[in-house]
Amino acid sequence: MESGDSNIIIHVISVLFNMSWQIFWPLAFGLILSSFIRHLLPVDTVVKHLGKTDAKSLTFTTILGMVSSSCSYAAASLSHTLLAKKATLANAMAFLVSSTNLIVEMFIVLVALMGWTFLWGEVIGGLILIATVGFLFSRFYPKEVEKDLHQYIESAEPAKHAHSDCGMDMSNMKHETSDCGMDMSNMKHETSDCGMDMSNMKSETSDCGMDMSNMKSETSDCGMDMSSMKHDHMDMSAQEETGLMSKITKSAGFFQMDLAMIGKEILIGVVVSSILIALVPQEGWKALFISNDVGLPTWLHSLLDVIIGIFVAMIAYVCSVGNLILAAALWHGGISFGGVIGFILADVLTIPMIGVYKKYYGKRPTKWMVGLLFLSILFTGLCVDAIFNGFGWVSTDQTVRTLNQSGFGMNMTTVMNLIFIPLSIWYYRLGKKANAGMGMSM
Repeated sequence: MESGDSNIIIHVISVLFNMSWQIFWPLAFGLILSSFIRHLLPVDTVVKHLGKTDAKSLTFTTILGMVSSSCSYAAASLSHTLLAKKATLANAMAFLVSSTNLIVEMFIVLVALMGWTFLWGEVIGGLILIATVGFLFSRFYPKEVEKDLHQYIESAEPAKHAHSDCGMDMSNMKHETSDCGMDMSNMKHETSDCGMDMSNMKSETSDCGMDMSNMKSETSDCGMDMSSMKHDHMDMSAQEETGLMSKITKSAGFFQMDLAMIGKEILIGVVVSSILIALVPQEGWKALFISNDVGLPTWLHSLLDVIIGIFVAMIAYVCSVGNLILAAALWHGGISFGGVIGFILADVLTIPMIGVYKKYYGKRPTKWMVGLLFLSILFTGLCVDAIFNGFGWVSTDQTVRTLNQSGFGMNMTTVMNLIFIPLSIWYYRLGKKANAGMGMSM
């Protein structure tokens, strides 16, 4: 290996390490905080409010997205779930953009990397985008295409399991071949393997028998004791169930699941962004954008920069925090303020994400979805650029932050990392243990 190649590799590794050191504590802090919020506001508590599109439903959607702490891929999955639960398409799409652009950890990292001006740009831009998405998707998404979308979702839903081992429906289960199904009112299987006698069945070795008052078999596969079931792996003291530690443990479970879901995406994003920052000189970034010396009208210059920002986001496989690092690189390269915001918001339009939409919704619905999202992000980027430049809130100095700061030495970054590295490791292990105890190990 030549000396030049070796120096390049060392430089890339150095940038990667410095970037990781810079963003670790704000990312960990944001995810931990978000896990507590998610514990206090579960998804199911607001899904029922999303059946129609209005100001109230969009407010619920925004709050739900903000606490979901999702990367774009997880957000796509959750928005698909909302549609399957009969939320409107406008609400589902508003959730998609709010859960990828208005989440706590992004705010913290954005301030750490680029400053408070970009935080407010992201907040205002995110709110404008949600309102725009709600309007465009409720008014301009063709009804026949939306019907095709819902039919596609319904056809892709998994069939009801007719041979469920231990499925439970307390009111209306009618699986005639179910091994352990339960119908509390009308079960008539006289030869069922899992038949139930509400008063006299006491077999402690039955696979699925149930005694509502006195069953004590701890090794039964499907037995249930409504009053004194004792699963060893879920045993908790009464104090823990009602105390602070119980809440911390449950919140840690969300933290562990978030990292299991988006950890790979964050790592890939940071690596890709670090490589681009290390290898592409500032002049290379400037070549992407229209020079101010060209003399174009301000609105046209802003329009082209926002389009370029969206285009770069679409072709760059960058998600979550890595998106913000690359946004910082684009800003230092000379893109306009609106172009940066457009780039950040467009993480829902990457090429891999479009592939996910096709899988979830079909080709025709996806084309309309991508088109309306593109127009919404373009409009939002132009609005943000006009607002912030109009009020003089954008600094003309494009070195708002040193892009590749040195995080070493006794400074705030070092102190916070010394706190959050061991804290996040402990918190992750606590969540992993809690999820494993509930059969949710990831």
